[in-house]
Amino acid sequence: MAPVPARIGKYEVTQVLGQGSMGVVYKALDPHIQRPVAIKVVHKALLGDSAEGQAIAARFLNEAKAVGRIAHPGVVAIYEFGEDAETAYIAMEFVQGRNLDEILGETPVPPAGQTLQVMDQLLDALAHAHAQGVWHRDVKPANILVTHGGQVKLTDFGIARLADASLTQVSSMIGTPSYMAPEQFMGEGIDHRADLFACGVLLYRLLTGKRPFRGSSEVVMYKILHEEAPPPSVFTGGASWPAFDAVVARAMAKKASERYPDAEAMRQALRVIAQGRTGLPGAGGAQATNVIVVPHPQRDAQAAPPPAAAPATRTSPGTGGGIGAGLGTHGGTSHGSGWSSSTATALSVPGWDSAELARLERALATQVGPMARLMVREAARATHDPAALVQALAQHVPDEARRRQFLAAAQGAQASGAR
Repeated sequence: MAPVPARIGKYEVTQVLGQGSMGVVYKALDPHIQRPVAIKVVHKALLGDSAEGQAIAARFLNEAKAVGRIAHPGVVAIYEFGEDAETAYIAMEFVQGRNLDEILGETPVPPAGQTLQVMDQLLDALAHAHAQGVWHRDVKPANILVTHGGQVKLTDFGIARLADASLTQVSSMIGTPSYMAPEQFMGEGIDHRADLFACGVLLYRLLTGKRPFRGSSEVVMYKILHEEAPPPSVFTGGASWPAFDAVVARAMAKKASERYPDAEAMRQALRVIAQGRTGLPGAGGAQATNVIVVPHPQRDAQAAPPPAAAPATRTSPGTGGGIGAGLGTHGGTSHGSGWSSSTATALSVPGWDSAELARLERALATQVGPMARLMVREAARATHDPAALVQALAQHVPDEARRRQFLAAAQGAQASGAR
């Protein structure tokens, strides 16, 4: 591990919070106003000129731009973006608490009142971000911090989409599979309603202790696109309120047009549920600062030193958990290049030539993304000749122009793809 610098910009470094393959997250002090900060640093020499390095650099700057538009207590604040010949860094709010993923590891199903508080604060923060033209695109428990006082803070805007600028091409697939909306898998243009789908998935997990769509990555994709999850009240045997079922169903609608129009509308729907239940803490207002979970005793000891080389996606106990994402491991997010069929095992279906199926898969993947493998496998099992297989696969491409592109690319595989 490289020596800890004494200073980054004007900030006096005090300790390491986390480390990844491309950089480090430090705790530091702003000497002018005596404020602790977290500093995320990337080393330019390690990024190089590779596509991955350029993507990391782009996400790093994108995070600063996105959060720079937002001033809300529910979003981890960014104070400064700086760079020199060797490094680029972001100085951000230091959060004393844990991320929601860690909390749910200890309390898989929080009390309903606490679930309402988490969702109320999160949706309030998202409503503000969306109003500024920022769509997070990776809402999940690991990117939600909860302070020891119960304040919810959304972090890691590294893959956020700005309404007037794009980090990636519209056709690229980006996000965390279990929380991605159908349009993210399909490579279609997305808007703020993709975040509402993720909020529906999160609410489902808070109510049931499980994600609504589970399995391998390709299975999750297929389920999100084609299947409906059981209502939370059914999944929990009636333990969760049936009133939540309608909210979850609308938030997780396959078509963006059928979801809530905005985060505030979903927030108000949950507030109606809260107001109709007696004996529960209200969502929002003064009640929202109630402690959501009792902090782990060891995590309260601020003097306890953190591990010297904590993973980039899990910072040390009691500090700003989650701020290390994007330094090499990317906090579990998945980008289009990570789903390349060239890294997967050969696609094999009895009666079909694997090489021809692989070519069809590649042709289809350019139109529908990584779930092309599952589509090719199922269609090959249901058809018996190359022409019928190509036509069956073409039905998965809804846009006519893109369907023609697929059919043209598939011609090379069609001739030898029969049994």
